[in-house]
Amino acid sequence: MNLPTKITFARIVAIVLMIITLFVLSVIPGWQTIELGNTGINLVFLILFVFFVLACYTDHLDGYLARKNNQVTDLGKFLDPVADKLLINSLVIFLIAPGIFARYVPNADNVISFNMWCALLLVARDIVVDALRFIAASRGKVIAANIFGKLKTVLEMVAIGAVLLNGFPFRYFDANWPQGLHIADFIVYLATIASVVSGIIYVVQNRHVFKEEK
Repeated sequence: MNLPTKITFARIVAIVLMIITLFVLSVIPGWQTIELGNTGINLVFLILFVFFVLACYTDHLDGYLARKNNQVTDLGKFLDPVADKLLINSLVIFLIAPGIFARYVPNADNVISFNMWCALLLVARDIVVDALRFIAASRGKVIAANIFGKLKTVLEMVAIGAVLLNGFPFRYFDANWPQGLHIADFIVYLATIASVVSGIIYVVQNRHVFKEEK
């Protein structure tokens, strides 16, 4: 196992530990908010944001090292998307209902959450694209990521970061938006649209994968 693959594997282990930690913390009351402006960012969410940024950086780092040192392996190609999907989808699901999954969040009604329908579309898109890649791989074909998939990933990361920070720093401009709508919500919707569109493009461009080979 080379260095880039070790970094990817370590990221997966760290994400699993993050999920376990969030579950343990959900039964421990007494966490307080850290006030940044008027956002009321929760301490756990702030730590999660830092972890999320570091995880995103290691995602870039392992790919960079693999290409630079010519250490691209089949194991690395398999583990890297697994780590990405595990990180993003676990946080998306977690942030659907902070009042349920994160009972240590005070005043959950005032906390920005991840829209449930957006979360369902994001997870469903990943399942479809992963199934497409699996079918292609079983036939010896590789479906490379395109610019739309990369844009979708960047927007998802920004959306998750904005929700984790309860809209900060965008919340300072929320007064100019319709009541009840936050800029962070708009970013979530934008990420969802990009995700669905990129998924449709993947399927259309690779529809030949579904054809039975004679």
